[in-house]
Amino acid sequence: MSDWLRPFAEWSALFTELLGILVILGFTVYTLGFGAYRLFQGNETEKLFREIRHRLGRGILLGLEFLVAADIIHTVAVELSFKSVGVLAAILVIRTFLSFSLEVELNGRWPWQESDLKDK
Repeated sequence: MSDWLRPFAEWSALFTELLGILVILGFTVYTLGFGAYRLFQGNETEKLFREIRHRLGRGILLGLEFLVAADIIHTVAVELSFKSVGVLAAILVIRTFLSFSLEVELNGRWPWQESDLKDK
């Protein structure tokens, strides 16, 4: 790999990973502030709880996508070996399972199932 490409790939992977962490952290802080504000307004707690879970879950899903992208960049561009590809595959399986689990928790259906709200 050329002398300038490897450091660029390392910095790109690091930046993308930090972006994923910041997205998750940002959505967490935003959701907590949103929840506190709505709670002090006197909103129904059960509905508010569902809305907070939904917002936080969406933030985690978005952050996971950035973290997966960072892992792919790092494995393919920086440390390409059978061991690193195996570790990447394990990470992708775990994160994909997390993404699917969050999707089911948030929407109550599998991602490939049609939405009941499609026509509304």
